[in-house]
Amino acid sequence: MITSSPHSHSGASSSNMMLLVIWALLPATLVAGWLYGWLALLQITTAMAACLATEWALLRMMKRPIAPLFDGSAALTGLFLALVLPAAAPCWMVLVGAICAMSLGKQLYGGLGYNPFNPALSARVILLISFPLQMTTWLIPQPLSGGADLYHFTTAAALFFSGVGSIGLPFDAITMATPLGGVKTALHTGLTVPQALAQLHYSSLDSLLGREGGSLGESSALALLVGGLFMLYRRLITWQIPLAYLATVALLAAVSHQIDPLHYASASFHLLAGGLMLCAFFMATDPVTSPVAPRGQLLFGIGCGVLTWVIRNYGGYPEGAMFAVVLMNCVVPLLDRHLKPRVYGQ
Repeated sequence: MITSSPHSHSGASSSNMMLLVIWALLPATLVAGWLYGWLALLQITTAMAACLATEWALLRMMKRPIAPLFDGSAALTGLFLALVLPAAAPCWMVLVGAICAMSLGKQLYGGLGYNPFNPALSARVILLISFPLQMTTWLIPQPLSGGADLYHFTTAAALFFSGVGSIGLPFDAITMATPLGGVKTALHTGLTVPQALAQLHYSSLDSLLGREGGSLGESSALALLVGGLFMLYRRLITWQIPLAYLATVALLAAVSHQIDPLHYASASFHLLAGGLMLCAFFMATDPVTSPVAPRGQLLFGIGCGVLTWVIRNYGGYPEGAMFAVVLMNCVVPLLDRHLKPRVYGQ
């Protein structure tokens, strides 16, 4: 039924929301530049340009209007893609990831609003399964001693376009293990968690600031937390998913650590390590791929937390956050169907 005026509109639009999310990612993007110099700029600009070009080509090929190209979603997907890839990811992998994100992750389902999975997250999962070596090569950040001089454009460009072996430095001299990967490997060799952390020279401050191995934009928990709080303040997301997600991981980690501190890391370690903050605030809260109802959002966040903790401790991969979000995306239709909010008066 069409009602008469006046009508009220919040002023929000898809393009405005995409721009605000890009602003929320600015702290993590700036930290990525501090950690990886010119390499961060090359990876981000290439991913964003490739996503825009791929969406344009797909829209033209399917004879659809190109207006969606300007809603900001393709540019945001490119930024997300760059931030979830290792800094050592070569140019060709960024291009493959962009094609997978925009085709298999978005346009295959009909475009924005129809995709069941976050496009950038889908691309990262595809790349990790297809190219595990390249996707688990972690560069030493610039604030740490050693590694390649990524503040030098020529070195960064050579590494990005020609690969890690092109800059004339030994592989072990420019790469390092992530905290999650280092702990998992150490446990398999018979060491305890405290011994593994001492061997890695682990510091909570380093995890907070990002001075450790990891993907381009996921290693600084502080930068991602600032961006997440900005989105909560601007009401781009609700509190249910990030709170349920982080609280579940923290609770499971705290209980297991209390029972067996030699084989289970602490809650603070899990909260600060890997892509948990990125997934909790930016990936799991994607309005297209997450539940609508508050109760469904709480269960979705709890499920993501349980799966993340289980994969990290018992799975074959040291990181479980992104796999957890993708797996929980599969049950979103069920959550929306069975946990619809009750209509007033019924």
